[in-house]
This record gives sequence, C-alpha cells and structure tokens, in this order.
Amino acid sequence: MSSAPCELILALDAPRPADIAPALRQLQGTVLWAKVGLEMFTACGPDCVREIADLGYRVFLDLKLHDIPNTVARAVTSVASLPIGMLTLHTSGGREMMQWAARARAEHAPELLLLGVTVLTSTSASSLHETGVAASPADQVRRLGSLAVEAGLGGLVCSPLEIALLRTALAPSVTLVTPGIRPSGTATDDQARILTPAQAAAAGANFLVVGRPIFNAPDPVAAAKLIAQEAAHASSAKLSSHAAQ
Repeated sequence: MSSAPCELILALDAPRPADIAPALRQLQGTVLWAKVGLEMFTACGPDCVREIADLGYRVFLDLKLHDIPNTVARAVTSVASLPIGMLTLHTSGGREMMQWAARARAEHAPELLLLGVTVLTSTSASSLHETGVAASPADQVRRLGSLAVEAGLGGLVCSPLEIALLRTALAPSVTLVTPGIRPSGTATDDQARILTPAQAAAAGANFLVVGRPIFNAPDPVAAAKLIAQEAAHASSAKLSSHAAQ
C-alpha cells in the first residue's frame, strides 16, 4: 500500500462550472482535485476544464473512453494539451486499446495518470450475464483490473467494496480512485454500494470522490475538511499497523 495520504476529489455533478461557482470558490485550497464528468464536458467542452484549473484545482477528467485503439490513442493525444492530471477509459476496450492509450500518454502527457474503469457500479450480475460475461462482477473486476495494469495503466476507478479485492490482486503502487463515499450519518442518495471515508481509506483507497455530501452540506468547507480528516486518520492508522507488523 502506498505511503501517500488518501486525498479528496470533488465531483462536479453539474452542467457548467458557473452552476456551482460559489461553492467552488469557497472550497479553493481545501480540496485540491475536482472531477469533470461527461455531463459537464459535453455541455461546455474543454473550456470547462480550463475554467476549473484556473480556479486552482487539479482536474480529473472522467470521460471513460472506449473505442478502437487508434481512436482512443488520438483522444488521449487531444486531451493531453488540457490541464488535467487523471483521465479514465473503459478496460473492456481490451489490451490493445489500453496499450495504445498508454503509449499516447507516454509520448504526449507523461505526467497524466490513466485510470481504468472495470465494471460500472450500476452493473449487476444478471446484467453482466446478459452481455455474455459469465463471471461474477467481482471476478470481472479482478480480471479487467489486472489486464489494465499489464497494459500500462497506472490506476483504476473502483467501487468501495472492490478496494480490498484489488489491493490483494494488484501491486501496492496501483492507484485506486473510489466513488460511492458517504460520511457516517449522511444520506446515501442513489448510492447502494458505499463505505464511509474512514472505511475506504483503511481498505487502501488513494483518492475518494465525493460530491453531494459536500455541496449539499450547510457548510461545504467544514464538510470537506471533516471527510479529509477522517480519511487521513484512517490511512495513518493503517500505515502504522503495517509498520508494526
């Protein structure tokens, strides 16, 4: 497991940065990372990435690229000019697609972290079987996660309940980015497979993606600080436990 502390990523679930501008300005300096997803990117394109970066955030661009190898490699090359630190692609695109993406990253954006998405959290065992995959979601996550690392990706996006599985299956250097985080006592919203920040950090997550529990809080800054402190404390306790063994 990495010795780096577990960090917070602010999920920007809105069509445009202007829709959440007051909270973004409030949270400057408290949260270092912000996730721009498909909704925002399709609404306002690369400009929204630059706008978020201009506010001082490091940008996690969550586009989940999935196409033929050449197209995905060209997409990676295209976004390499943007101020982003992380980019997602679907591991179900296969080894060759991921290798082409990794080569494009190495050539055009060596500091960019490519993250593989394995099985979407909305995918059940039955819906996975409908697509012709006989494996359980957990087995498919393990298989695709291992394939992604072999193909040259530096990390994975995983549900909270898959952190321990991937930490066992993969090298400690693999970065795990985890949505589905809900602090104790807060609403679960539409999330079913969740853990608290402390539980996720203790399991081995490197980054926690959190949106509504921060934006919907009476004091977003206080909420973000509490989540970050809870995760940091759990990470420190986990590392101390490993060092003592």
